Amino acid sequence: MSDLFDAKAADWDQQSIPQQLSKTIGPAIIRKISLTSDMEVMDFGAGTGLLTAHIAPLVNKIAAVDISRAMLDKLANKPEFKQKVEIHCQNIMDQPLDTQYDLIISAMAMHHVEDTASLLHSFFLHLKPGASIALADLDKEDGSFHPDDTQGVYHLGFDREALRSLLEDAGFTDIRFSTAHTLSKDDAEFSVFLLTASKQ
Repeated sequence: MSDLFDAKAADWDQQSIPQQLSKTIGPAIIRKISLTSDMEVMDFGAGTGLLTAHIAPLVNKIAAVDISRAMLDKLANKPEFKQKVEIHCQNIMDQPLDTQYDLIISAMAMHHVEDTASLLHSFFLHLKPGASIALADLDKEDGSFHPDDTQGVYHLGFDREALRSLLEDAGFTDIRFSTAHTLSKDDAEFSVFLLTASKQ
């Protein structure tokens, strides 16, 4: 499988939109989830670690999961993540990790996964009983967020109630949505939700 983010990795951390999103989604997760120093967390679609950077100081370990080797290489080279973050370049739906986590976080990665239902089931299996998810992504949009020729975009955002039904089907409870950020791009505004849910 080709790395669709290979050419984007070099200057990803300097781009305005990734910076905006990490600076709003990270604190939003911290407000919604009680993080503790013994927690083990999965960051799904971790990329270069912009979201991980907010969460890592507050928890024990983070498993950074992504299918882009180029993005993960950038993350791995950041000295602040040494001894704190484990790198996993794999598709966890096809190749699950052998660990269950206290929390799974994700920022703007779900719309790059074609089968949302299978992804949520995979998240459920990767969680300890009583654990949580905190996932941020675009609300339903008209397709203008990404350029027309962007590869690897399977969803034009998500309808919250349709996503709630998929979460319930996967076994999640206490499902809550909030708006984490409203992003301005090319004279349009795009709403980014943060959903939290639990595995009982």
